[in-house]
Amino acid sequence: MPDETEVTPEVKPPPAQPPTARSNTQQEVAYLRRLIDGLVTVSIKIKGGEEVTGVIEYYDTTFIRLTRQGRPNLFIFKKDILYVTEHAAVNEAT
Repeated sequence: MPDETEVTPEVKPPPAQPPTARSNTQQEVAYLRRLIDGLVTVSIKIKGGEEVTGVIEYYDTTFIRLTRQGRPNLFIFKKDILYVTEHAAVNEAT
């Protein structure tokens, strides 16, 4: 039987974690929007080594739609993209 004069130690919470960087800064959205609005031709390197070229026409939280001339359009999952390289923007005729 424990002694009534015995004091139980206080349980302290773990030390506070330092604040982490926000996981979504909206920079991806701004970048994709700039590519779409500027009709910028891009090359996209996909996992597995394939590289495709076209214009990003649409994006979502999980994929982008790449429109290609003379070839089928592609829906590419963002998780499968290694990198995106920009080409010169298309000049609008005025």
